[in-house]
Amino acid sequence: MPLRPSPKLKPNLWDGLVALLVAALAVGCGALLFRERGTAEVLTAVVTADGETVEQIPLTDPARRTYTVQSCGHTLLLAAQAGEIWVERADCLSQDCVHTGHIARSGQSIVCLPARVIVQLEGGTADGGVDAVIG
Repeated sequence: MPLRPSPKLKPNLWDGLVALLVAALAVGCGALLFRERGTAEVLTAVVTADGETVEQIPLTDPARRTYTVQSCGHTLLLAAQAGEIWVERADCLSQDCVHTGHIARSGQSIVCLPARVIVQLEGGTADGGVDAVIG
């Protein structure tokens, strides 16, 4: 028994409308993502010592500035410049806060447990916006 040849398929009007609708949805989603990214607040370092906010440092100044924080018998020297902040010097034993290095993205933090000091970044955009998993 011979097989029949498959019919020739031609795109019709409905195929074109579906393709146009998918393209319009893709453009709309892209526009929403870029619009949300553009509405960022100023990146600010919030410094808390022993549970109380002691300093709010906007990280917009390109010049290097230093701040001294004293808490629980320890002294930390913070340095901030051009959108990033770090602990330059601390008199605690572990020096974990110094070894954390520079932080520059919203949500990042530096913690000094002996001094009970937390430096946390707020505002700005968190890691460039959207996370996605493609499998």
